[in-house]
Amino acid sequence: MSTGAAPTIDFDAFMKVDVRLGVIVEAESFPEARKPAFKLRIDFGPEIGIKRSSAQITEHYTLEQLVGRKVAAVVNFPPRQIGPVMSEVLTLGFPDENGKVVLVGVDRDAPIGGRLF
Repeated sequence: MSTGAAPTIDFDAFMKVDVRLGVIVEAESFPEARKPAFKLRIDFGPEIGIKRSSAQITEHYTLEQLVGRKVAAVVNFPPRQIGPVMSEVLTLGFPDENGKVVLVGVDRDAPIGGRLF
């Protein structure tokens, strides 16, 4: 699945992408989506608040497993209409060996709203 490394960028370009830690506070099925997906509401703390996301993560996660889970997301992309849902953040993941999404998380407790560096 690897496509090789992306072109080199400078640190300032990297810093323009605002990746934050959030906690999923609500997860719902999304039957209207073209590809299997869930609708998520993710809390990024008082500075950013609760944002909506559509995520194609139905292969490895159930709705019950998602609520309370900490995830990483890009919070400064423009909102994107996905069917009837306005997705406000991009929830991040990596492909497994079959191209299905495995969520990015943290391996220690960290406060929500924290920015990736």
